[in-house]
Amino acid sequence: MKEINEIRDDEIRVIGEEKQPKPQGWRWLLLLLAGIIVGVIIWQVWPSKPEPPVEDPEQGVFEPSKPTVEQPVVKLPLAKAEDTGRAFVEMADTVINDIPMRLYIPHQVSLSLHLGPIDKKDKGIIFTAQAADIRADNGGIVGAFVLKGEPKAWGLSKKGYCAIINDTVTVGVADNSPLFEEATEKSGYFFRQFPLVDNGKLVENEQKGKSVRRALCVRNGELFTMETLTQESFHDFAQALVDLGVDNAIYLVGANAYGWATDSEGQRHEFGDPNPKTSKKWRNINYLVMREK
Repeated sequence: MKEINEIRDDEIRVIGEEKQPKPQGWRWLLLLLAGIIVGVIIWQVWPSKPEPPVEDPEQGVFEPSKPTVEQPVVKLPLAKAEDTGRAFVEMADTVINDIPMRLYIPHQVSLSLHLGPIDKKDKGIIFTAQAADIRADNGGIVGAFVLKGEPKAWGLSKKGYCAIINDTVTVGVADNSPLFEEATEKSGYFFRQFPLVDNGKLVENEQKGKSVRRALCVRNGELFTMETLTQESFHDFAQALVDLGVDNAIYLVGANAYGWATDSEGQRHEFGDPNPKTSKKWRNINYLVMREK
């Protein structure tokens, strides 16, 4: 073939496109894998909307994530224990750390647990409040629960506990308590809840938000319950109990959970939603119950 500089002015050279060899199959495979790797890297670093949080199976249905409707503060007169010889609940309002609170101090009562919807017509109940929460996924009871010696639920998701054995009530905090087994052996009662105060010290909880809060407390050997009259955080509620001098306290279901207290005149004072959930899904709704001894 003549070199380019050897072409004469009256000659024409036709230049054709040089054919490229087809890549081998393994080269295509490498290109595909490289594309996948680049795509994965871009997907990992590219900003995207977070996925909605997965619901904790131990999340209760009665503790809402949104604030409940604020209730007006209603002042109650103090009922003295010497006013009557019958069982009743002494109610008094106080303010601790700018938090308006209501004390429910029972007199001449015995404690037990009740499983299932509460009978609003039962006049023998002097005080009742919802005890353990129930699971949002399957309606089971959150935490260990013993009803008259029969275990109904097991679990340690909440470290606070209340044991009722032979008319002796123990409120405390423990990962494992022998009182669970003792309650099963002696036809007693046992349930778990969030711990709030342990031997006079505040116990922090991961629960967020604000709501009406309730607690079962022991101070100097005296048993009583507390309720906030405004929506408060777990931390502020527990701190108020510590400042009140409470030795031990565990949570009772707050928000709009239903209950009532009967004063020295025999008048019932209800709190929470007077039409509690009665769906079959909530067949395990349960209550702390106080009756006349």
